[in-house]
Amino acid sequence: MRKLCLLALFVCPWASAQVVQVESHSVMRLPNTASVLTLERLEVADYGTLLVPSNVTQLSIEQLHLGREARIAIVPAQQPLAMKVVRAELADGSQITSRGAAGSYTKAARPGRNLELSFEALNAPVLSVDARGGAGAPGYVGLDGANGQAPGCTWGSAGRGADGSNGSDGQPGASGALVRLELPRAYPAEQIKVTVDGGAGGAAGRGGKPGAGGKAKGCIVYTADGGKSGRPGADGLPGPAGAEGVVTVQRF
Repeated sequence: MRKLCLLALFVCPWASAQVVQVESHSVMRLPNTASVLTLERLEVADYGTLLVPSNVTQLSIEQLHLGREARIAIVPAQQPLAMKVVRAELADGSQITSRGAAGSYTKAARPGRNLELSFEALNAPVLSVDARGGAGAPGYVGLDGANGQAPGCTWGSAGRGADGSNGSDGQPGASGALVRLELPRAYPAEQIKVTVDGGAGGAAGRGGKPGAGGKAKGCIVYTADGGKSGRPGADGLPGPAGAEGVVTVQRF
């Protein structure tokens, strides 16, 4: 029966399954064939991870169980995700994450994905949500200076080493997400842990190394002094951190 349910989950465009189970220490990805998914029961065993694709915008779950250190990891996207749970049991160390992606030399950092999380009944020592922004890309390293030419044995002087070029500044970190929680009035506020910090700025690019001057050369007829080395390039500046997100909590 479980295999048939999983097959239905991955094929049906408006997916509905009796039970979806992620085994311990394993990763499962929800289908990306529909933007709206409905599950009657979702179980993520200890240290397991369920991935929610970027195109999913609504996820409804009748019963949710997260084991110890289990994760629901939400892929970054511009569209917010609305996740509604009727009854949830969350073990120690479990977490819902919607962190942004770190930047690279070809892509800017991505912000945390905005979330609307609703729990009608919640039993958890801690409700942990990580919606931080992605870290900025590092700056480019400056080019090293070329070495100076060596002098000849009959005429000429040694060439000066070229200067290294400056490193570029790190790129800015992305912003944290906007997280809205709808929780039972009885759930303790001190057990809510939501992180929406902006991503760290990218590291500064290092300056290029100086080129060495042409080496001194002693010849029978002619002696030339060595050339001076160039100057090292200046390091860039670290990128700025991303803006902090916002958390709102509504009780019912």
